[in-house]
Formats: sequence, structure tokens, C-alpha cells
Amino acid sequence: MDYSSEKALELHRLKRGKVGIYSKVSIRSEEELRLAYVPGSSVPALEISRDRDLINEYTGRGNRLAIITNGTAVLGLGDVGPYAAMPVMEGKCALLKNLADVDAFPICIESRDPDDFVAFARLLGPTFGAINVEDVRSPDSFYVTRKLQEVMSVPVLCDDQHGSAAVVLAALSNAFKVVEKDAKKSKICIVGAGVAGVATAELLLKVGVKNLILVDKKGILDPEDPDLNDFQRDLARRTNPEGLRGGLSEAVRGADALVGLSVGGVIKSEHVKAMGPRPIVLALAIPTPEISAAEAKAAGAYVVATGVGDCPNHISNVLAFPGMVRGLLDVEATSFHADLLVKAAETIAEAVERRKLGPNHIVPDPLEEEVAPRVAEAVAQAAVKLHIAKKEPKPGKVYKSTIGRIYGEHNPRAF
Repeated sequence: MDYSSEKALELHRLKRGKVGIYSKVSIRSEEELRLAYVPGSSVPALEISRDRDLINEYTGRGNRLAIITNGTAVLGLGDVGPYAAMPVMEGKCALLKNLADVDAFPICIESRDPDDFVAFARLLGPTFGAINVEDVRSPDSFYVTRKLQEVMSVPVLCDDQHGSAAVVLAALSNAFKVVEKDAKKSKICIVGAGVAGVATAELLLKVGVKNLILVDKKGILDPEDPDLNDFQRDLARRTNPEGLRGGLSEAVRGADALVGLSVGGVIKSEHVKAMGPRPIVLALAIPTPEISAAEAKAAGAYVVATGVGDCPNHISNVLAFPGMVRGLLDVEATSFHADLLVKAAETIAEAVERRKLGPNHIVPDPLEEEVAPRVAEAVAQAAVKLHIAKKEPKPGKVYKSTIGRIYGEHNPRAF
């Protein structure tokens, strides 16, 4: 990996950040000034005042995403606060621009109160076509996301929840095909009951997984544990059908898949060895996986994936989130629905050619150029079917327009 702390600091120092604002129009003459600013701006303003749905026709709102954080759970760093969160938020914005041509804005707010977060974010509706709740600690992440979904008329997502769940579902779908097992009849153990773990468990339950068990730092989730938050407790009541007690060693015994959404080093070789035949191990903690790919393989794992790119199967939210946002914006979606995650996951899984599907290839490369356009198209059409879309593009249009946005209008696939 071509990476070093020095190179990273130099990049950020040289560029003074990774995103900026550039004008789409020229203002170099008196006529251009009058058209673009005053009095020209007043003409579309009056049109929008009569019909506010025209805002996406006359402004850039329809392509804008607010990425809002308070820095209480920054990926790989923890509770570093809103100032330190800014480089990470800018990175997310740069990623969305490069992979989906979304104009994402990093917004770091100085409040740890989830109600403050909700009150602030809900006021941004006139400016953004979608909202992403980013790197907020659990359980506040769930509370904030759901509250905003109730009060806003634009899609409210949380990549930590939704992106994570979609890519894990995609990876497991293909992994179970490789090991020739039925996921719905298999035992899946999730290590980590934070934002990503809870959201992933919810999605797996939605698609019909029956034998699901979650483990946190105290052990198997127990609904009687007073330390669980409401979201964890509700999930504990709907999982662990065998009624197991204990820690990871007890939970993983005979499991078909082990999904790490926790911290580095918590999965040991003996845990993998205790699993069922042809075990699947997804160790997705960043920057250090729960178990290294090499160690998992040595312990007998048949399919291994990590979130850090130390093996052929690199699981990253990049596979899901850019395309999902692109699709939602293109249909002017008014809300978000869990069915969109299922469709995104199916599309990501299908992006792996059947002839190439194998233990070392269960997901496409995170930067594979076809993934975001395919996911955008699938999510857009799913939103239309769910009746949460103001626009209803013809099948294939969002795919082609996304290709054009990312790779140029003259790309053959954009026609």
C-alpha cells in the first residue's frame, strides 16, 4: 500500500483540504454579472416562491448531500470531536464527487446532544437534496437518523448503518454461494453491537436470516442486561434463537459465518477453528481487523474478507454509498426505505461475474467503475416502485447519466 503519515499530511497541507467550491458559470462581464447575480437571480427566486418544487430545476440543491457529524465516533479514531473529524468528512465528500458526482458538504457541529443535532439538521432541508448522518456514537446515531427521517422530506441516510449493512449483505450473499450453503438456514455470528453491527443484524433479519447471534464486549447480547441501549435490547430479543449464554467462544461454535464489526484483534484462531465446515470470516474493523486475513486462513476459514485491503476480498462502504446517494438524488426521493439496501446489496453481489465468483472474489473492487452506476440505477428504480420518488426516469437512464457524470458524456456507455 502506497501510504505513509508523511504523505498524508503533505497532501492535506498542500491542498488545504480536499474539497472546494467552483462556479459553474462565468462572471467576467456586466451582462454575465446581471444574469447570474442581480437582477437575474430574482427571476428563478420568484418562480420557486410560487412553486418550491422548482428549486431543483433552478439550483444545485438536487445534487447536494449534507454530511453531518459531531465527531463522537469517527471511524478508526473514536470520539475525537468535530474539529478533528473534518479531514475525514472532507475525504468522504471527495469520494462522493469522484465516484458519483455528488456535491457533498462536510458539516461538523459542536454539540454532543442528539436533540441539538436533529434541530440543526432539520433546518437544512431547503439547501440539500439528502442528508447523511456520519460518525455519531451509538445509540445517538439511531436516534438522530430515525428522528430526522420522521420530520424531513428528503432521504436521511447513515453510511455507518446503511452502507455497512448493504456491503455485508452483498458479501455474505456471494460467500454463501461459494460455500454452497443457504444463508437463511445458516448460523451467522456478528461481533460488535455498535452502529454497524446493529444495522447489519437488522438487515439480515429483514432478508430472512433466522439463526443470528450478536456478541459485544460483555458477551452474547442478553435482553436483561441493564447496560444495553434500547436498540440493542430490542435486537437481543429477536436474535440468539438457541438461547446461548457466554462470550464469543460459545457464540461462534458451529457458526457458518463470523462477521466482525468491532475492534482489532478480538477474533482468535481458536474461534475460527470452532466454526462449522467451510467457514466464512469477514473481519471488517478499521484500521486493524478483528483477525488478519492470513491468520483466519491458517485457522481454516474458507472465505475471508477484511475492510483494510490485506486480502483479495476488500469490503468497503464505497461499494454501496456513492451509488445509493446518486440514485436517490436523481429521482428526487422524499424518504429512505430499508428495501433500497436490499436492492443495493443484490446489485453489488451481481456485479461479480458468475465465472469469477470464488473464495477470493466475493465482491467487486471498491473502485470498479461499473459499481456506482449500477447501484444508482437499481436504487432509483426501487425508489420509484416504493412511491418515494418525485421523478420516474426510464429504466437505464440513471445508469447512463451516472456513467456520463463520472467518466464523461462522450463515454459510449452514456448513450
